[in-house]
Amino acid sequence: MLYEDTAWHPVWKEDFDSNPVLRKALVYGLGPLRPWMSIAHWLIWHFDLNKFRPNEAKRVKISIAAVLGFIAIGWPLIIYTTGLSGWFKYWLMPWLGYHFWMSVFTVVHHTAPHIPFKYSQDWNAAQAQLNGTVHCEYPKWVEFLCHDINVHIPHHVSPKIPSYNLRAAHESLQQNWGKYMNEARWNWRLMKTIMTECHVYDKDQNYVAFDQLDPKESRPITLLRKLMPQYA
Repeated sequence: MLYEDTAWHPVWKEDFDSNPVLRKALVYGLGPLRPWMSIAHWLIWHFDLNKFRPNEAKRVKISIAAVLGFIAIGWPLIIYTTGLSGWFKYWLMPWLGYHFWMSVFTVVHHTAPHIPFKYSQDWNAAQAQLNGTVHCEYPKWVEFLCHDINVHIPHHVSPKIPSYNLRAAHESLQQNWGKYMNEARWNWRLMKTIMTECHVYDKDQNYVAFDQLDPKESRPITLLRKLMPQYA
């Protein structure tokens, strides 16, 4: 949904036009830095108690305390025992690697030029569960390491389905509702489309690329078009 979805919503043209600093941040964030945008989501959503229900506040506070506690205790210990280079190698790089992993999966699951965003009054839960997300096939070793997280449509139908039943659930959905489902295979063309085309919300086209709206400020997108491979 356009407004109600806390995890996934497009850039509004009004926001893109509102502030040059924000515009530049959006261009970089949804362009070359998109594989790490889960960091921004984490910072914006996971530390603001106002974004959670009252009955969730206690658990959120515990989560925030755990994060801050690790920073207060863990970081100094890592730096004391291994130096700044150790902090970089043993904490920062794995942390960035994790966010790269999660950001790529998440953006592929939920982004495609033909998948629309809808206002709440036009939104249908069953249609969104089947047609609003993407099942993407990766190399087998990736699917093994991520416990079949790429088999994503069943998760939207029922988040309680365990990882070891995702494939069976997906096969059942294919047999009964396959014509409504989006399926893809991971490749460079897929990533290039997401990173260079799927930017600003448009009611008729679903997305408009940044460089169509402001070519001068969207040079990182132009560069991605030139550098990213096109092959499937």
